[in-house]
Amino acid sequence: MKSFPVLVSNPFADRFMEGGPLFMSLILICLLLALAFVVMGFINLKKDVLKSKKMTSLASDTSILGLVFGFLGSIIGMITAFDAIEAIGDVSQGMMAGGLKVSFLTTVFGAVTFILPRIGIIILKALQKS
Repeated sequence: MKSFPVLVSNPFADRFMEGGPLFMSLILICLLLALAFVVMGFINLKKDVLKSKKMTSLASDTSILGLVFGFLGSIIGMITAFDAIEAIGDVSQGMMAGGLKVSFLTTVFGAVTFILPRIGIIILKALQKS
């Protein structure tokens, strides 16, 4: 009989944890809120245009906040990596590349958090004008 491991490695979950659970969680909350606001904007499009516009504005603000959290997490990650390099002294190129990769994970996730809702916001604004 084959035994299956209880925990299967998920590359997205691994990257999430690599990027730092605090900032990645904040960015994920921003993404979920922004998408929820976009959906509520579409739902209220025919019923209440004013509420739809308010949801569009909230989605925009929340997606920008996710982007800023991504940049902040990246900067803090780079400062931490440079502190570690300073403490160790001589660092290999592989260690340097690994540290930079981890510091940019929050930036990438923040950019995705900005781009995905932005597509919905653009469509929603076009429908609100017509």
